[in-house]
Amino acid sequence: MTPLDDLERAVEATLFASEQPLTEQEISAHLEGADVSASLSALKCTYEHRGVHLVERGGRWHFQTAPDLAHLLRREKEEPRRLSRAATEALAIIAYHEPVSRAEIEAIRGVQTAKGTLDVLLEAGWIRIAGRREVPGRPTIYATTPEFLTHFGLQSRRDLPGIEELRAAGLLDPVDEAFAVLTGGDDADTGTLDPPDEESAD
Repeated sequence: MTPLDDLERAVEATLFASEQPLTEQEISAHLEGADVSASLSALKCTYEHRGVHLVERGGRWHFQTAPDLAHLLRREKEEPRRLSRAATEALAIIAYHEPVSRAEIEAIRGVQTAKGTLDVLLEAGWIRIAGRREVPGRPTIYATTPEFLTHFGLQSRRDLPGIEELRAAGLLDPVDEAFAVLTGGDDADTGTLDPPDEESAD
């Protein structure tokens, strides 16, 4: 049997070599089906106080710069592509209320959503097609991806900020308030929002 220390080294090397976050099952597959749970936990502790941390986001593991050192590696050049307001609103609606159809997004936003808006989010890897709603017309429904959680530093969708946090940050506008009413009911008046469910419809 492979000693634990050697297995930890193998898990560490696998994660360093990967160009994208890996699930525990994917890591195990690289290592001939070895049980890597204990090794991941041990490595997470090993890197806890170092310049890079081993983190798990949405069931996927990867190394990232320690939060207090992130400013040292921040790119001076701005990203050439920014999300439009429509795309930002659509992403927020999907994140808080997934799985959701285009018609449901439009009902919350109060305006039509161009196909290109959702295409941008699909291309970014932040949303995915999660199936079709079992209603007349069987509209496509959308949900967020593990890449969405990784990009925004979320463990799960339950880590999304609540209504009170968004309001305190000055990020709520009439569209957001309308969304709160539609999805939170009476909670919208009290400044709270129940954590989103983690289920999806594939």
